[in-house]
Amino acid sequence: MRRLISGSVCLFLTGFLLHVEVHAADRIRIGFPDLAATFVPLAVGEKRAFFQEQGIQTELIRINPAIALQALAGGEIDYYTVLGPGVAAAIRGVPVKLVAAYVPVAPTALIARPEIKSVPELKGKTIGVNAYGGALEAMARLILKHFGLDPDKEIKFLATGPVDSRFGAMTQGLTVATLGSPPIDFLGKKLGFVVLARANELFSYPVSGLIASSRKIKERPDEVKRVIKAGIKANRYIRENRDGMVPIMVQWLKIDKEMATATYESSVKSFSDDLGIPDDGLRLLISEAKRTAKVDREVSFSEIAELSILKEAQRELGK
Repeated sequence: MRRLISGSVCLFLTGFLLHVEVHAADRIRIGFPDLAATFVPLAVGEKRAFFQEQGIQTELIRINPAIALQALAGGEIDYYTVLGPGVAAAIRGVPVKLVAAYVPVAPTALIARPEIKSVPELKGKTIGVNAYGGALEAMARLILKHFGLDPDKEIKFLATGPVDSRFGAMTQGLTVATLGSPPIDFLGKKLGFVVLARANELFSYPVSGLIASSRKIKERPDEVKRVIKAGIKANRYIRENRDGMVPIMVQWLKIDKEMATATYESSVKSFSDDLGIPDDGLRLLISEAKRTAKVDREVSFSEIAELSILKEAQRELGK
């Protein structure tokens, strides 16, 4: 009997160690462009061990957006987190697809000089963006269209670089407005500027989440599901644990506690509790991607997204 028990224990331990070894080998690299609030689920996933719970060891790679999708398709990184360029790449035939969204509604704020009281007053004026044709210009165009302005005919865009330079251009009168994600609203108010609009209050436009290669989705669907599960747990933590999130934001964004608190308050409602992607958000992503890629043909959801794994993860965690 003792020999039988000892043998059973050995078999159990062997199986357990093999199980741990398999999961310990699941090392992944997730690419992100910048230390912004929209990518804080990555930090939460690591700090609160949600990735580790799923048997995943992560390496977070800050990568230039210009090469990120090539790196993803080539297997140099396993996931990328900016959805707009990923959708545009998929439309152009790059074998990548959107699988989940951390932030389905952009927390982008439109900031203006104090003499500008409403978005329609921007007609004929110049708005500063970080770069021509980038995500901020796309978001500006969507906000302007929402308020009935034609961004091609009634607005001028000026690339003025990072947020400090954009605020400098506003102070000098070179531009009257700019936009960005929190804590830009907090910083702008401190400088005497005003918030004219917040994108998340106007429309659904997914900005951050998970893009995976078609090969990864086909060959490693279980890994994709576990990464998604870690993201769902991270987002739920963000939404439910204000006191725990402020220190994480201080460290992740390299800001002080006051600014981290303001950033949390401005962005918390933008994080999805199940990483789902609204249909209207997908349509808007496709529309903007077609515009930038100058594509006229119809593009289906299935061409740019694979959401069946997400649905499995949602069912298993309880939607």
